[in-house]
Amino acid sequence: MECFHTLFIMKLFGILPIALYASATSASSPASAFCSSRRLANCGLSTSQLNGEAGAQTRGDFISTAAVAVTSAAIINPLQPAYARGRATLEAAYDRYSPRIVDGGKFYKGQLFGAISKGDWKFIESATAEPPKKSKEDRALPDGGTAKRAALAGGFSDSRVLAAMDLFAATFSESSISPKTKAMKEEVEKLREVVLGLNKAARIALGEEKSGGGLFGIGGKAPSQGELTKEVKELYLKGGNAFNQYIFIANDGLPVQLAKLPFL
Repeated sequence: MECFHTLFIMKLFGILPIALYASATSASSPASAFCSSRRLANCGLSTSQLNGEAGAQTRGDFISTAAVAVTSAAIINPLQPAYARGRATLEAAYDRYSPRIVDGGKFYKGQLFGAISKGDWKFIESATAEPPKKSKEDRALPDGGTAKRAALAGGFSDSRVLAAMDLFAATFSESSISPKTKAMKEEVEKLREVVLGLNKAARIALGEEKSGGGLFGIGGKAPSQGELTKEVKELYLKGGNAFNQYIFIANDGLPVQLAKLPFL
């Protein structure tokens, strides 16, 4: 299993590895992927790459994952279970929400990773920002300002990505909330905490918000730039694990005519 980016993250962030979810071959649980120093030769990462500057990272996976098989079939298996309100509903929801989920994952492991590794607070703030509230000018537009406001949402904001993940999760329920929907929504809530934390830390670092004496609490001295940097890196890893777990749950039992959603 390719795992060079796991090593890079460990070197860059200076923290211990945590369980990383990804498996295209397991049908029951995510695979934990760790890369020991003895396996360095198999990870495609040289010593010079490990010692390189943080800003020189590739856009490869920051979390070690197995290759996700994209499958299709010309004939639908008549025994394939129908989820939610029927296969047609699931396919419509997949077509509507999966592009936003997939694009969000690409943004997370690419542009957001680069900004966090370089300490680009302004980018982190804008990447996790929500669009402004609807104005009178917006209401005068043909679409009520929807397109305009959507364009102002951050690349990994609640409005652009997490709302789509929530809505897609709900597709796997009918009259009552299914265990699958509940599990997927739990991961989305973890991501919400991460996005809010990243945005708050960026605003504190930029001097746009007071920390109240601590990063997310009251009391103590204001956090230093180093403490804020450590915080956002830990939040980033937490969010990456939550995103991959959501993808694993979503892909489990997905009809064969729908491509599996990609891990980070």
